[in-house]
Amino acid sequence: MHTGFIKIAAISGVFAVALGAFAAHGLKQVASPDVIQMFETAVRYQFYHTIALMLTAILYKEYGGKLLKWAGYSFITGMVLFSGSLYLLSYLKIKSFSMNWVGAITPVGGLLFILGWLLLFITVFKKN
Repeated sequence: MHTGFIKIAAISGVFAVALGAFAAHGLKQVASPDVIQMFETAVRYQFYHTIALMLTAILYKEYGGKLLKWAGYSFITGMVLFSGSLYLLSYLKIKSFSMNWVGAITPVGGLLFILGWLLLFITVFKKN
């Protein structure tokens, strides 16, 4: 097991639940439906990849190796860039700041999610 990934996944899970609760209750009073949807997308993908990171940590005992570590790092960085950019963009829209260039960061995070899943597949495929 990779305990570092487990710790990060646990903290990410805490934040995903807290931010999801905030979106469900507090955000509706200050944000438009499109901003709420953007924020909820960030929470959803953070949750998906928190679970992926936990899976990677657990599989590390059986498979180990650099590729699996890079899968975990890709999931972590993807969460920061993808979900983080959507959280920031939501905040900026609520505050009526026009910094749409922040949205250009989101696809980079998405590519890192894809890379993480590919590295996870390659690791397991090579072992079998």
